[in-house]
Amino acid sequence: MSGHNKWSTIKHKKGATDAKRGKVFTKLIKEISVAAKLGGADPGSNPRLRTAVDKAKAENMPKDNIERAIKKGTGGMEGVTYEEIIYEGYGPGGAAVLVEVLTDNRNRSVSDIRSIFSKSNGNMGESGCVAWMFSKKGLIDFDKTVDFELLFEAALEAGAEDVSDQGESYQVAADLSSFIEVREALAAKGFKHITAEITMVPQTQVKLEGKQAESMLKLMDKLEDNDDVQNVYANFDISEEEMEKLM
Repeated sequence: MSGHNKWSTIKHKKGATDAKRGKVFTKLIKEISVAAKLGGADPGSNPRLRTAVDKAKAENMPKDNIERAIKKGTGGMEGVTYEEIIYEGYGPGGAAVLVEVLTDNRNRSVSDIRSIFSKSNGNMGESGCVAWMFSKKGLIDFDKTVDFELLFEAALEAGAEDVSDQGESYQVAADLSSFIEVREALAAKGFKHITAEITMVPQTQVKLEGKQAESMLKLMDKLEDNDDVQNVYANFDISEEEMEKLM
């Protein structure tokens, strides 16, 4: 399972329960509200909001929920003010971990995140300790039923940086500034994506197996399960064979 989008791939394979879906909706509503507050209510001129709305639609979030979240962010409805924070640390085996948080209580969040790290054979580090290992990219995954050569040609023509074989899917990587344009250009040519997201891509990866791999997945799950956490990124690599054992 080597590749740029490790944790997203694992989450997809593990599936999601109804309880988890409720948490996904809560996190998406937060992101939509913050995006609307910072960049305005029009997804056409607010890339961050457009990405959040598209992700909400992909999760089958009702239209009314999306509209309420936008109104909340632009002041049309009363709501909580969220602060954006990034926490950094190390997981089992020295894997680098980035945690994106939207919180209304910084003290609660830092205490919770530190506790999760320490209870999962990891430790929270200083600001900047691992962020330099990641770069923000747009990743678009396609089912392998598509013609790779045609996808490759169309993606590069649209402005993508790379197209790669990720084992179970083909993945198109795009710069943040061209992510939406690349995604829509490919859709216009009939390429239907499985997932499309803006994520933090690690420059290097740390191979984990056995107890370290198991502990790493537990750490990621606990971080994702925290209500203040929006996204978690890490640079671990776990083989297909190891994942089959663990899952």
